[in-house]
Amino acid sequence: MDERAQRHAALGEPARLAIIDRLLLGDASPSELGQELDLSSNLLAHHLKLLEQVGLIERSRSEGDRRRTYLRLRVETLADTMPTPLRTAPRVVFVCTHNSARSHLAAALWKRHSTVPTASAGTEPAQRIHPRAVATARKHGLSLAPARTAHIDETLHPDDLVVAVCDNAHEQLGPRLPDRLHWSVPDPTRTGTDDAFADALSDLADRIDRLAPAVRPPGGSDD
Repeated sequence: MDERAQRHAALGEPARLAIIDRLLLGDASPSELGQELDLSSNLLAHHLKLLEQVGLIERSRSEGDRRRTYLRLRVETLADTMPTPLRTAPRVVFVCTHNSARSHLAAALWKRHSTVPTASAGTEPAQRIHPRAVATARKHGLSLAPARTAHIDETLHPDDLVVAVCDNAHEQLGPRLPDRLHWSVPDPTRTGTDDAFADALSDLADRIDRLAPAVRPPGGSDD
């Protein structure tokens, strides 16, 4: 009860509530949050410290630029107390560096949860989808066939909602697609183990559970 009261107290401030709203659908670095919410570095650091102390957010080191950290919402601590921001998009495109694992798994999961069309792409596409990604998808009743790898430049349409599912892709895209979401999902191909791919799929599934109800096609619903 005391922990819940502390979290509610932390959320009883507009800037901290805005930080939680921003992190609900995607991760962000402190500098990105400061720019988007127009908060000075000192004030932002104060708010982030309080949110970390009550267990609402956590940090992870970027797999791309190791000098960066990303903030992630610990959604399990929120339970059902927070509303879900709504987004409008004709299609959702999941992007990772090589378009060989996370982005394809995310697109396959999305098809299970939403009728909004989806696609996947890479900033530096590999020649093929990783075999363990295919095996992991199959084990969980998902199919990646007849998927192939593709470059973001040949995939992206106007008004697509882009979700970068890896740090490298997010950092490579830079200001090119300012309205994208970022999910800091660890790269399972680095270790190449079944557990790493299963963990990535689980992380993606949890995030898609939150995002899918929040995305609607233009001028309608996905019901």
